[in-house]
Amino acid sequence: MTAAPRRRPTLDEVAERAGVSRSAASRALNNAPHVRRDKREAVQRAIRELDYVPDTTARALATSRRNVAALVISGETPSIFADPFFARVIVGASAALEEAGLHLMLCLAAAERSRRRLEELLRARGVDGVMLMAVRENDPVLRIVGETELPVVFGGRPVGFEAPWYVDVDNVGGARQAVEHLIARGRRRVVMICGPLDTQVGRARYRGYREAMVLAGLDPLPPECGDFTRSSGAVAMAELLNRQPDLDGVFAANDNMASDALRALRETGRSVPGDVAVVGFDDLDIAKITEPSLTTVHQPIQALGREMAALLVRLVAGEEANSLILPTELVTRSSS
Repeated sequence: MTAAPRRRPTLDEVAERAGVSRSAASRALNNAPHVRRDKREAVQRAIRELDYVPDTTARALATSRRNVAALVISGETPSIFADPFFARVIVGASAALEEAGLHLMLCLAAAERSRRRLEELLRARGVDGVMLMAVRENDPVLRIVGETELPVVFGGRPVGFEAPWYVDVDNVGGARQAVEHLIARGRRRVVMICGPLDTQVGRARYRGYREAMVLAGLDPLPPECGDFTRSSGAVAMAELLNRQPDLDGVFAANDNMASDALRALRETGRSVPGDVAVVGFDDLDIAKITEPSLTTVHQPIQALGREMAALLVRLVAGEEANSLILPTELVTRSSS
C-alpha cells in the first residue's frame, strides 16, 4: 500500500511557529526590508524545523518584474513643483533608472487620497521598488512602506525610524562648515533659519549650527523655523530681526529661505555682508543670482537622485547594497 504524500507545511504554519504575522513571515522569506532581526531569525528557524519549501510558482508570480521604480515624495504638491531641488533629484534618478532599463513613476503622498493610491500600488506590486523622500516624523507614509515586501531606499534618513537603505548628504558637517565660515569672518551673533524640526534634514542642519557655535565658545541663539520655501525665509528673518536686532550673521537651512532672508535684510536697511553676513545650503541656481550672490553649502543633489536609483536597482536585482552619505562643500560668494 502506497503511503499518502506528506502534506507540505504552509506559510501560515511557519508564521505560527515563528510567532509572527503571516505578512512578517513573507517579508522575512523574501529578504524584504523593515523586518527585525529577531523576527527574521525566528522565521528561518521555523522554516528549518518544518522543512518548509516555498511554492516557487506563486513566488515567481509575486516577484515578477514591472521594470518600474516609484519615487515617492511626502510633501505638499505646490511646494514640491516650485522647488528646483526635487527637479534635480528627479533628473539624477531618472538617468540611473534609464541605464538599468527601469521607468520612473513619481508619486506625491501628502494627501490621504494619494497615500491610499500609493498603498494600493504597493500591495499590487505595481512597481519593483520605492525611493522615498521628504518624510516627517510619524509620517503616515512610513507605515505604508513598512508593510511592503518591496525594497525601499530613503533619500535622507527618516526621524525615529531605522532605515535599512538610504542615501544622504553630510548635513551636520555642511551646516557646521557654514557657521564656522561666518565665525571666521568675525561674526559673533549668528542666528539660524531652520528647516522643519520634524525632519531629519532640519534637525541635522540645526545640530551643525549648534556644534559650530559651541566649539567657538559662542552661545547658540534660538532659531526661527521655516518650511524650506522662499516666503518662509522672509517671515523667519523678520522674526529674528525683531528678536535679535544686533545679529550679524545668518545661516539659512536652504537657499530658498536664504534668498528671501536677503530681501528682508535689504528692506530693513541692513547691508550684506557689511552689517549681516548670510550663508545658505544646497547651491541651487538662485544662489548665483541673488543680490549679493549667496555663499552656500553645495550638496550634490543630482548625484543624490542618481545614487538612490542605483542603490534601488541593485536591491531589485537581489544584490548586496550599502547605504551612502555624500560629501558637501562650502562655496564662497559675495554674501559673506
